[in-house]
Amino acid sequence: MSESRIFDTNADLGITRTWHYDAETDKATIQTSQDVTAIVEANKADFNRVDERANWRGEWHHVASIPEAVYYRLKSEGKLDDDAYMKRWLNDPDNRFFRTRPGQV
Repeated sequence: MSESRIFDTNADLGITRTWHYDAETDKATIQTSQDVTAIVEANKADFNRVDERANWRGEWHHVASIPEAVYYRLKSEGKLDDDAYMKRWLNDPDNRFFRTRPGQV
């Protein structure tokens, strides 16, 4: 028999954390889910406002906004600190809705 309860919510970020307990294995897990609709819509708006003729000179460019739940998943997997992996991840078409600027990172 398993049991689930909402553990925490953050309406501003659209995050819900749910506690799950499996009596058969005596293990508990916390599942994090996030409604990323607002982030994706803001990213699309930012992406569409960028002048594509603008160059990539300089050191700092806002290229993406990543939802908190995705950020912490990447961090826990050790991928967030891997520059080569993150470059591939940001350029992957599957993650295009997190991008705020066109072009290749």
